[in-house]
Amino acid sequence: MARLAQTAGLTDVQQEILSTVRGFVDKEIIPVATELEHRDEYPQQIVDGLRELGLFGLMIPEEYGGLGESLLTYALCVEEIARGWMSVSGIINTHFIVAYMLKQHGTQEQKDHFLPRMAAGDIRGAFSMSEPGLGSDVSAITSKAVKDGDEYVLNGQKMWLTNGGTSSLVAVLVRSDEGHSPEEAAAKPHKSMTTFLVEKEPGFGEVRPGLTIPGKIDKMGYKGVDTTELIMDGLRVPADRVLGGVTGRGFYQMMDGVEVGRVNVAARGCGVAQRAFELGVQYAQQRHTFGKPIAEHQAIQFKLAEMATKVEAAHAMMVNAARKKDSGERNDLEAGMAKYLASEYCKEVVEDAFRIHGGYGFSKEYEIERLYREAPMLLIGEGTAEIQKMIIGRRLLEEYRFQG
Repeated sequence: MARLAQTAGLTDVQQEILSTVRGFVDKEIIPVATELEHRDEYPQQIVDGLRELGLFGLMIPEEYGGLGESLLTYALCVEEIARGWMSVSGIINTHFIVAYMLKQHGTQEQKDHFLPRMAAGDIRGAFSMSEPGLGSDVSAITSKAVKDGDEYVLNGQKMWLTNGGTSSLVAVLVRSDEGHSPEEAAAKPHKSMTTFLVEKEPGFGEVRPGLTIPGKIDKMGYKGVDTTELIMDGLRVPADRVLGGVTGRGFYQMMDGVEVGRVNVAARGCGVAQRAFELGVQYAQQRHTFGKPIAEHQAIQFKLAEMATKVEAAHAMMVNAARKKDSGERNDLEAGMAKYLASEYCKEVVEDAFRIHGGYGFSKEYEIERLYREAPMLLIGEGTAEIQKMIIGRRLLEEYRFQG
């Protein structure tokens, strides 16, 4: 039977990578995912396997020890991994956003220092924008950096840090009004933000002087991966750990990274939706009512048809967004559309698979129960649906400006 969501025009190398990842997912992730998720246990053995496959260096250039692959290859790998367990794809997502930001915006010294060890998986990346009092309103960030000689002193509290405990490098966005008057900083807050590369020890508690990771946030789903707060209280960071070496560019650097993240979230939505469809179509052929498999009932066939169509549509938009970014073109419109559609369709496909399972879908013995709790995270991760609609709407008005 032909699989859904096939991608045309892949090279032999891309196909080989995807085949390897798919085999790893089927053998090493799917059989243990639900058990680990129910225990909220970090999948160390799975992560070690991904490291051996070289996936932590997938998009890092070959000159730094990576595989030098495209965003499309990465997104398709994420799709496969999320099909097995979405939390695992989250572990590599933040790592790749930081690696991408370093590759695109870092100084040569920063690239030489971090990228080889990130490619090997010796350094794990995380990035941090959100704060307890804000979500999508990045301009309202209150965490601040103040220059003190050859260092900056950082203070503030960050929130929703994926890989907060297990990471050893965090890209942190804070306000730095250096070079701006209070009036200028208030009028153009995006121009007074800086990304700092903060190195730390993995773990919880005080992981370096002035930096505390309190512990894991208990979540409805998306378990296994550690989601944390980050508290900076007099944290001293050398000036050479300003991403790119110049203050005031942090917002734009982060937004560039978030575009990669949105393609990733779209890919995760595609992967989870694929798995939900697989579970639904399999169960529909096993479960009998009124003397025949429920798959033979027209109502269920209609549902399966709608689910498969949504899987195909989301995959196509995700691939288009990745290819646009790989081409070097602006892709905020395509990334926003892909993230919005894939996350919404994922939720719908998972719910339909849940309905096909009937009462058994409510049981923790069935995998669909886990997917049902995981899908909602995609609706808010890397920007809510409402934020995506704002981005899409503004870009459409730019492209279709009425000349009257």
